[in-house]
Amino acid sequence: METPEQGKAEKLLSDLGKKLDQLAAEAQQKGSRLETDLRKKYEELKSSAEKLKREAASKERWNEVEAALKKAGEELENAARAAFKKRA
Repeated sequence: METPEQGKAEKLLSDLGKKLDQLAAEAQQKGSRLETDLRKKYEELKSSAEKLKREAASKERWNEVEAALKKAGEELENAARAAFKKRA
């Protein structure tokens, strides 16, 4: 037979479970939105780098700029992957 304290504890745990499920769903939704934003920004940076490369093709410092932009793009990509890496 169930006591009133058991019923309250079960309800509390049930409510807590529902709230955790809701929080997880919200976090996943926000994570998806963030991932989309990061991908968009990455593509914008990539496009800007290509445009800059075309404009500065004759300049000597381009190699330094290109290397720095590649490194920044790779770091951004690694950050995005780390942020959305599925935990095992």
